[in-house]
Amino acid sequence: MSRLRYLADHDLNEHIVAGVLRRNPSIEFLRVRDFGLHEVTDREVLSFATLSSLVVVSHDVNTMTAAALKMRSEGTLFSGLFLVPQSMRVRDAIESLVLAWAVSDDSEWQNQAVFLPF
Repeated sequence: MSRLRYLADHDLNEHIVAGVLRRNPSIEFLRVRDFGLHEVTDREVLSFATLSSLVVVSHDVNTMTAAALKMRSEGTLFSGLFLVPQSMRVRDAIESLVLAWAVSDDSEWQNQAVFLPF
């Protein structure tokens, strides 16, 4: 069990990442583009995140959710998925991610696809 580490999907609003890091610089929030993964499938993003113990954060509520649910139904583990609706205020997304980091550990989110806010 360890602290949450986040992986921003290619479509995640950069203001969310910046806001989380501004609120708490000790939170690790990486981006798929940091690893050259901005053009891979959602399943590949989830698989990479799992191997790296990262929870994916995405605005892609349709295809990313479908990929996660398919993996779970096949018995394939993924490290977690936080879905941020496009209509959600940036401030609320930041608050939810900082809260999750502060009060939970990575094992609590395994195989979970959760819509923010909490």
